[in-house]
Amino acid sequence: MKSALMGSLKFQIPQLNFHKTLKTPDLPCSSVITCSLRGRPRPPLWRAKRLSTEAIQAIQSLKLARSSAPRLEEVFNNKLSRLLKTDLLDTLAVLQNQNELDLALKVFEFVRKEGWYKPDILLYHAMIQLMGRNKMVEMAEEFFGKLENEGLKPDTRAFTEMIGAYLQVGMIDKAMEIYERMKVSGCDPDKLTFRILIRNLEDAGKEELVDCIKKECGDYMDYPNKFLEEVERKKNVKRLVVDFF
Repeated sequence: MKSALMGSLKFQIPQLNFHKTLKTPDLPCSSVITCSLRGRPRPPLWRAKRLSTEAIQAIQSLKLARSSAPRLEEVFNNKLSRLLKTDLLDTLAVLQNQNELDLALKVFEFVRKEGWYKPDILLYHAMIQLMGRNKMVEMAEEFFGKLENEGLKPDTRAFTEMIGAYLQVGMIDKAMEIYERMKVSGCDPDKLTFRILIRNLEDAGKEELVDCIKKECGDYMDYPNKFLEEVERKKNVKRLVVDFF
């Protein structure tokens, strides 16, 4: 009886079209950005953090007004100027996450003019990363200089983002120069630093530099062999995925 029942149920299950692309919300995230340096997708910020209605409306208004300077100025004056500090910073973060370069630049400068603003190196991390992702090395250098001009001291993440920016455009000598400067300044390279260097130097065929970087992992990590094995494993997985598609 039970077998017969299960058999009948088996043929009543509808076929699901998993190959079809599901429609995703337009706001506040329109796409998932892949950062090749880190080797994994950047998750949409709106899924990780609930945005306020005001922040969502501000993002939408900015996008709608982007092609008109007068309308864009109106959005800044009437919407962004009324946002709470957290909402304004969330707006900037979403624009960075969505690779809205021009809008992110304008909102960043707007943030710097707010009365509550104090130099924050985390903001510069994100802006240097954004410039590097778009292969705008000179702009990345400019932001790196700005953080120093604002009295901030570059930390490991700031140096790492600059290394990534240089490697994105194949400027290996500059990447190694900033890497050495990082160590001299007292900032220890971390897993992200080594991951970015190893992957990109391997892709560039710089085997001698790769060997040197791998040896230096032992100077800054407790378990360098385990880390290098993980890097190699992920590289092989990535290669299999690329070959498959």
